[in-house]
Amino acid sequence: MTATTGRRLLLVHAHPDDESIGNGATMARYAAEGARVTLVTCTLGEGGEVIPPELAHLTADREDALGPYRIGELTAAMSALGVTDVRFLGGPGRYRDSGMMGVPDNDAPGCFWQADVDEAAGHLVAVVREVRPQVLVTYDENGGYGHPDHIQAHRVAMRAYDLAADPAYRPELGPAWRVAKVYWNRMPRSVIEAGLAETAAKAPFPGTAVPSDVPGVVDDAVVTTALDGAAHAGRKAAAMAAHATQITVDGAFFALSNDLGQPLIATEYYQLVRGEAGPGRPEDDLFAGLDHETSAEESAR
Repeated sequence: MTATTGRRLLLVHAHPDDESIGNGATMARYAAEGARVTLVTCTLGEGGEVIPPELAHLTADREDALGPYRIGELTAAMSALGVTDVRFLGGPGRYRDSGMMGVPDNDAPGCFWQADVDEAAGHLVAVVREVRPQVLVTYDENGGYGHPDHIQAHRVAMRAYDLAADPAYRPELGPAWRVAKVYWNRMPRSVIEAGLAETAAKAPFPGTAVPSDVPGVVDDAVVTTALDGAAHAGRKAAAMAAHATQITVDGAFFALSNDLGQPLIATEYYQLVRGEAGPGRPEDDLFAGLDHETSAEESAR
């Protein structure tokens, strides 16, 4: 969809599918409202497990063809959300999936976990200065749940936030730009506990996840912003289902490769960590308090 509102949202994620699970309704909402929504994904997710048996040959220990396949899944997911500006950090395949924390892939040359943060941030600075987003969304310092690529995505995003605003840093990448607001993905503990209780009672999966399986769970008081995505729940579900190697969607529930059910939650939650909050608590708009062009332009000076 062509941007028509002057609002520009940049999301930085580790692997294809993270964006649809965490921000699918948010992305669909702002795309539908005419904002420019830009997704930067840091790896192809080459190290992921594969749910459908007929696609098991794609895994890293067999054909090692999962990364290119997941580009197609991401393309389909973004089509479902109405998002057209989709990029990979440094280009597709520049950084490889590092696997879960503690596995040998963490030490592989070329994996994202081993990337120089400033070098990787330079690729993102180029995007920030081109797109000039007022809002940036990424993970907290633990990557939501401790995955090395999520932690590294946080480091790169926050470093790029600082570097993009520094006129002395690589002026060949374009004029300095200060992102007005930065958010981290969050999940209120009360929401996920209630959702998992419903999942245990109704979902068709053999087991149910626990709160520690869910990224970004925090005490409710940490959450500053809640976006009601009910109108876009269907788009979020379709985007998640497009990542069929990674996610099984069944009605209002889903499971990853562990086959543990989770609720498909359309309201998405955030913590504002840079910039000024808009009126109300929680905010109901990531752009709350911004005069979308003027305030962001001024913040770059």
